[in-house]
Amino acid sequence: MTKIKNKLKREVIIWKTSIEWWILNSFIANFPSQTVRMFLLRFLGAKIGKASMFAGFEIRNPRGLIIQDGCSIGPRVRLDARKGLVIKNNVTVAAEAMIWTLHHDYNDVNFKTVGDSVVIKEYAWICSRAIIIPGVTIGEYAVVASGSVVTKDVPPFTVVGGIPAKVIGQRENKEYKYVPYYKLHIV
Repeated sequence: MTKIKNKLKREVIIWKTSIEWWILNSFIANFPSQTVRMFLLRFLGAKIGKASMFAGFEIRNPRGLIIQDGCSIGPRVRLDARKGLVIKNNVTVAAEAMIWTLHHDYNDVNFKTVGDSVVIKEYAWICSRAIIIPGVTIGEYAVVASGSVVTKDVPPFTVVGGIPAKVIGQRENKEYKYVPYYKLHIV
């Protein structure tokens, strides 16, 4: 009887997780009102400051997601927060970028999942279609070029690009003054 109860309990957890994922990534992610999207994400446990999130994103585990003020998250961005994802103030994550905190150990006979949290520090810019793998920290003011795969920490004010991402330049050290997307008045 205990074996049946345990199996039933696992099935309930799987169904609950699957339904939450579907509601979050099919309905909430594409809802036409950004205000409603942000409210529902916060309701599901994400800690989001004054930020912008374009429609079409995918989030895994909103309870592990922290997005601070002034951030802009582009369309079709994938944010995996299963091991924790912190996006600090004034970060831009462009369209179709992917940030992973969990992946599979391809050498494990059971293909188990392994990973670690990701931190993206202030004023960093993650360009379109960049991929960041688990355990990486992106430094302040760093830039990750389009299409790059980041496998190691990126120092502050560094521009990286390629597969795997390597240093290709330096960002000037000056006082940047971003205007967050939610404050723009488009005429």
